[in-house]
Amino acid sequence: MTVKKLVGKLHLWLGLASGLLVFVVAITGCILAFEQEIKSIVRPFQYVEPVAGGMILPPSRLQAIAEKQVPGKPAKGVNYGALGHSVNVPFYGANPDYYFQVYLNPYTGEVLKVVDEETDFFHFILHGHYYLWLPEEIGQPVVAYGTLVFTMMLITGMVLWWPKKWSRSNRDKSFKVKWKAQWRRVNYDLHNVPGFYALFISLVLAITGMIFGIQWLSKSIYWTTSGGKNMPDYQLPLSDSTQTRRYANPTDRLWQQFYKNKTETASLYISCPERASESISVSINHRPGTYYKTDYYTFDQYTLKALTGEGPYFGEYETAGFGDKLRRMNYDIHVGAILSLPGKILAFCASVICASLPVTGFIIWWGRRKKKVLKSQRRVAKTQAV
Repeated sequence: MTVKKLVGKLHLWLGLASGLLVFVVAITGCILAFEQEIKSIVRPFQYVEPVAGGMILPPSRLQAIAEKQVPGKPAKGVNYGALGHSVNVPFYGANPDYYFQVYLNPYTGEVLKVVDEETDFFHFILHGHYYLWLPEEIGQPVVAYGTLVFTMMLITGMVLWWPKKWSRSNRDKSFKVKWKAQWRRVNYDLHNVPGFYALFISLVLAITGMIFGIQWLSKSIYWTTSGGKNMPDYQLPLSDSTQTRRYANPTDRLWQQFYKNKTETASLYISCPERASESISVSINHRPGTYYKTDYYTFDQYTLKALTGEGPYFGEYETAGFGDKLRRMNYDIHVGAILSLPGKILAFCASVICASLPVTGFIIWWGRRKKKVLKSQRRVAKTQAV
């Protein structure tokens, strides 16, 4: 058996084993690509009319108003959007799972909408994309290692696509779909040609996706890109609960410190500590619509002393090392948001092609299998006739 035939067998069996998973993950990825754009239309309560010189309410006031809308559950924080956006206060927890967001007018505190995100369409699609709607401890490794199999398929597919000779006819076969041919040939071309054009973006989507679910790969990439640094587990530093509280509303004081220096296009999030040992987190996103260009700060809730932590999600973006910046970018690269709308369009198109590959590949395999069965039946018929 030649190397190319061996690669073909590997490509076939990997495809049959992972085809349904790849189809589901790719289709849900297509739907999620424009989640923010769609929500900006169907959720008008995300926006408010800016008030020139209007006073923005502090987090303690907005937290108190929001907690009346979700009785018995503590607010996790207060998220101030860019100018012209409402404030949203998230509530989430497990056993049982719940996730609410309360949208408020930042000037008046008026409740604009209470959203149960557990029943949201995109939340349902996200669970399919991450876990195949299975329990997280089962679904996440299945999706992650299924994506690893898909990555191997992309590489073996490239080997099979590569022409033996770069003649004009071979180039036409490799780079063009022969639309006027019989449907089986068109299907074959639709498997090979778009698959080649989307190869690089598909590999990027697959690798950035695996970073969320395969720890050894995630840590290996971080070690390589950070110059040999080991990535620590994410852990917020704790407040010193033996200290006397110096300020009645520490979150308000921190908010005043940061909000006055925030640009109109940036968003600001401040956490609401629930436990005595919990610290206060403040994050300023300088490019809403993405997540990577965010500065992270942590403070003791009693003294407001600045606390430090290790890993990519601490400190300011501009002072972070290459490996930390790349890790912060991972999600935005995965969804294409790193390149704004053109990047999302590229990610969407690549996801559509990825979803089509198991379908066209299965049709190719089924057609060849049927052809072999017919040939076998004809041989038996000839033998019996003799």
